[in-house]
Amino acid sequence: MRVVFPTSTPDGLFAKRGAHFGKAPFYVIVDIENNEIKDIDFTPNPGHAGGACGNAVLNIKNLGADALIVSGIGARPLEGFKRENIKVYFDGESKTVEESINKFLESKLEEINPAQACGI
Repeated sequence: MRVVFPTSTPDGLFAKRGAHFGKAPFYVIVDIENNEIKDIDFTPNPGHAGGACGNAVLNIKNLGADALIVSGIGARPLEGFKRENIKVYFDGESKTVEESINKFLESKLEEINPAQACGI
C-alpha cells in the first residue's frame, strides 16, 4: 500500500504535515507491506494548473497512491479521489508524518467524511 502525505518539508517521517493537500510544498510517500513501513520518499508538489484541482488529484494518482492522509481538503478534489479509488483519511492532530502513519497503522484514522471537506 502506498500512502501519501502533504507536507511542509521533505524530511521523510519527520516531515511537518501540510495544512491542506493542494497547498503543501511536498508530498511524502510511505510504502507499507504487512503493516510495516518498507520505503519512504518525497516529491515536490507540482501544484494546481490554473487553480484547478483536477490535476492535483492526477498528481497524487501518478504517485501510485492507494491512500492520502490530510488535515484539509476541498469537496471537489475529495470527490475526484473517490472517482480514482484513492482513499482519503483525516488526521487533524498529528504534527509529523511519523505520528500520522503510526495512527494509520494502528487503525486510528478514519476515512474522511464529505462534511469534513472545506467549502461545504
